[in-house]
Amino acid sequence: MRKYGKITATASFVPTQIIKNDDLAQIMATSDEWIKSRTGILERRIATTENTSDLCIGVAEKLLLKSQITANDLDFIIVATMTPDYATPSVACLVQGAIGANNAFAFDLSAACSGFVYALSVAEKLIQTIAQKGLVIGGEVLSKCLDWQDRTTAVLFGDGAAGVLLEASDVPMIKKENLQADGTRSTSLTAGYVKNDSPFKGESPTASPYLKMEGREIFDFATRDVVAAIDQLVAEDKDKIDFYLLHQANSRILDKVARKLKVPRERFLQNMDKYGNTSAASIPLLLDEAVSAGIIRLDGTQNLVFSGFGGGLTWGVIQVTL
Repeated sequence: MRKYGKITATASFVPTQIIKNDDLAQIMATSDEWIKSRTGILERRIATTENTSDLCIGVAEKLLLKSQITANDLDFIIVATMTPDYATPSVACLVQGAIGANNAFAFDLSAACSGFVYALSVAEKLIQTIAQKGLVIGGEVLSKCLDWQDRTTAVLFGDGAAGVLLEASDVPMIKKENLQADGTRSTSLTAGYVKNDSPFKGESPTASPYLKMEGREIFDFATRDVVAAIDQLVAEDKDKIDFYLLHQANSRILDKVARKLKVPRERFLQNMDKYGNTSAASIPLLLDEAVSAGIIRLDGTQNLVFSGFGGGLTWGVIQVTL
């Protein structure tokens, strides 16, 4: 009998420190009204002592507790992140060691704000082929790569992690999917450039830890290419989709996507007002919040669309039944 991956549990873990827009106005030239009117963001969580692995370990522990399985039951752990603790070891390996998942292989996946969608697609194929259970986590501590004097970027992002337990099922969860990338536009969003500093190097650009983004280009990309990808994937099923869970970058992006798709805005769930843009964590964070609120039930009766988009440029759309 053929098997498929199914989401059976969700969880999230965010820093306790809340930074409101007025707090940012104390350290840079901005205001609550300026941020709120342009992004829909009111506050975000910012890590104090936690790194990305700490947040992801918190998610993993919650998933094990909720599902009442042991760490040794896991076959794999995938962490989607653009802000790992180290270049190596991976965040996923740090999670694996911390929770004692001795039978699980582990790796990170780097696709920026598309990371969770990419990772979910990969994980589902692992269930189809070699695995029975695994964790897919999106986790970021973006605060460590922000220039806190640059109001065009620093006001947008927050820290957090969230994820899902994927288990084997005889009922397909993923109905359709479309993953894309365009490296010709890669410089539209960059972060953490590492300079070659060996004694044998030639000339190379200056190293920079900071995230840099061409905001207008990213906005246009999200409201053009991502809309086209969603429209193409769900054209025949648009009326059957209960909710759209898109990357939480900007409320105005969601407004425009809804208008262009001719879908009621209330079907686009939103929580960036509380967390800001958490990159790979944003979709699973939104999913866990909706499950906790009873909006999404995980009982196999609801049709959802996940769509992530961001650095790379990368974007992906997955239609699922949960």
